[in-house]
Amino acid sequence: MLAPPSGGYDTELFVDTPDHDLICTICQGVLRCPVRVACHHIFCKKCILQWLRRQETCPCCRKPVNPSLIFVMYKMSKSIGRLRIKCKNRSCGCTAIFPLSEQHAHSLECLFERILCPHQGCPAQVLRGELDAHTRSCEHWRQPCPMGCGTLLGHQTRGQHNCYLKLRQEQEAQQQAQRQIVSGLQRKMRKMQKTMANMKRQIGLLCETLEVMDDQEEAEVAEAEAEGPGESSSSSSSS
Repeated sequence: MLAPPSGGYDTELFVDTPDHDLICTICQGVLRCPVRVACHHIFCKKCILQWLRRQETCPCCRKPVNPSLIFVMYKMSKSIGRLRIKCKNRSCGCTAIFPLSEQHAHSLECLFERILCPHQGCPAQVLRGELDAHTRSCEHWRQPCPMGCGTLLGHQTRGQHNCYLKLRQEQEAQQQAQRQIVSGLQRKMRKMQKTMANMKRQIGLLCETLEVMDDQEEAEVAEAEAEGPGESSSSSSSS
């Protein structure tokens, strides 16, 4: 256990037994982010805030506590950070000892830290120091072909991979795709040509129809002009 349920540090982490003044009376752990309330009692910040949600009194003296009058003990926090602790992975074999303030940095490089396998799809959790050995047998290990063809290789496919054959297959696939694109464009061109030819025929028929209509109109006009003078003469003779 790294810390009690509330906020403090587990006392078992420390090389030397922490002083009683550094123990939070709420969680019984070493103070994490220590804060002081108005009655001068000191607690973990998280612990006292959780306590005050239930009742706004000091858990030690029962005096009223104003949540807005809580002061962070920066100097005490730095002093606690200098206390030496054991690695949380000591049960796995790590014997390192370092200041509490360096705990996070150590966990990022501790060979006994249990981490998730970085290969996608692998659920295994292994010690950081054993990751290389796990990778050599991990079924989910993948690596791009070193020849640059872009194929992702696993342990089983690495020995069977033929880079030249793969590149030739990709080239043939690309050529086939290009041929399909060209064929599709040719079909569209032929369809457009047929559409344009049909439009030309329709325009030609329309022009012929308009010419016939113009001829008929001219003929009617000429006939009307030819009949006009005759009718006038007949009218004069009758009078």
